[in-house]
Amino acid sequence: MTFDEEVARIEAFRDERDWAQFHNAKDLAISISLESAELLENFQWSGADLECGQKGDHIREELADVMIYCVMLASHLGEDPVELMERKLRQDEAKYPVQKSRGSSRKYTEL
Repeated sequence: MTFDEEVARIEAFRDERDWAQFHNAKDLAISISLESAELLENFQWSGADLECGQKGDHIREELADVMIYCVMLASHLGEDPVELMERKLRQDEAKYPVQKSRGSSRKYTEL
């Protein structure tokens, strides 16, 4: 399935349930934050175990929720998610040139 087909499927799922009426920008942004917190919860108290272990299924579910809400917010705003990502990646490429940022975790203002 292509990305555009999956976006159409997400929107059809929403529309079949008449949920678009609840999907304003504020509530979608809140939902992204809440689902992100649920994703992050999988790593709470993990200590040195950063491999996720047996939490993989739950991590994938929460990650999918975050992505679905991001797609719905972009749709609500009339934005193309692929164009948004492409634009942001171009900005980041300018902020983080390879020769200055390779192997470094420093913020672009510190490079």
